[in-house]
Amino acid sequence: MFNASGKREILITTLTAAGIMMLSMGTRQSLGLFITPINASTGISIASISLALAIGQFTWGAIQPIAGAAADHFGSRVVLISGILLMALGSAITPFMTSGFGLMVSLGLLSAIGSGVGSFSVLMGAAAQRLPVESRGFSSGVINAGGSFGQFIFAPILQKLIQSVGWIGAMWAMVLASLLALPLVGRLTTPVATPQQRQDDSGVIGAIKNALKDPGYLLLNAGFFTCGFHVAFLVTHLPGEINLCGLQPTVASTTLAIIGLANIFGSLYAGSCVSRYRSKYTLAVMYGSRTLLIGLYLLMPKTELNFYIFALGLGFTWLSTVPPTAAIIGKLFGIRYLATLFGITLLSHQIGGFLGAYLGGLAITRFGDYNWMWYADMALSLGAALVNLPIREPALTHAQA
Repeated sequence: MFNASGKREILITTLTAAGIMMLSMGTRQSLGLFITPINASTGISIASISLALAIGQFTWGAIQPIAGAAADHFGSRVVLISGILLMALGSAITPFMTSGFGLMVSLGLLSAIGSGVGSFSVLMGAAAQRLPVESRGFSSGVINAGGSFGQFIFAPILQKLIQSVGWIGAMWAMVLASLLALPLVGRLTTPVATPQQRQDDSGVIGAIKNALKDPGYLLLNAGFFTCGFHVAFLVTHLPGEINLCGLQPTVASTTLAIIGLANIFGSLYAGSCVSRYRSKYTLAVMYGSRTLLIGLYLLMPKTELNFYIFALGLGFTWLSTVPPTAAIIGKLFGIRYLATLFGITLLSHQIGGFLGAYLGGLAITRFGDYNWMWYADMALSLGAALVNLPIREPALTHAQA
């Protein structure tokens, strides 16, 4: 049992990490709203903008293991501050970019690197080092929900700003929002007394080699690849899909907001499932449900109400896969190098994200719709549900944690 001071520290640590996640993911997950305005304003093709955002998806994942290893070695504070400043810089220079290459630099590299550094692997690793084992599952759900809450908040705000002051003004508003995370970094990384934890003396390279030899870790990465494909395709191209259906732009921002709101509850539920069920079964159900939801979506009339219903269903599992995925890694390898190993898994996620964002742009350019992307998404989701089942997931114990 924890005393009042211990419970307060757990709450502050969790909410602080969730606040940083809200700011870094809320702005990033709303970038799809800028595709049409940038295209109309600059003449840069949708395919080129999609490529820049696809590179951002990959870059966001590629930086995760590097940022995780840096945080494991140097500490989280300097890593998080650097990431926040890069994220703000990327957004700040985007209005001055007049070519697809320029957007690749600003949004595809700088902004994506900064957002990735201030995201899942470093934040969950930092929180796990400061929390007792009994609190980590639910805490990871709350931190993950912070990102979804950011999407719920930022999508409609940015849509209103785009309509009222233009996409450039909205982009600079994202700069200010990013900088609001700086004060939270100091609180999250302030040294506190934590329970003694077993230290893995194999070093980060040894930990990576050990993980890559584990079939369960490889299967987990394969499933998470599909999650990235799914999320990046939708967050990038759902506004375009809604536009194809002849609906107002506000439907797109409302749909993204509903997805974020639903994922708050989904993330909290997923966090509670970590301590109640085997996480591989939770993941299998989540991925399988996406196959059914997309199939139903394709059969439904494309009305405003049906988009909102679709968003509620998708949102519940949107990024709720993160807590059980992180939990399996912690069970298999401990938390000493959790930031690094989870970062590698996020890289797999974002390789899928790159393909989801870029192939969506190619599909709409060549075929005029996204039908083949929906079919691919269904097939990959079903495959992800199946590959999680053979993972040899041990029961969570204090010693393993």
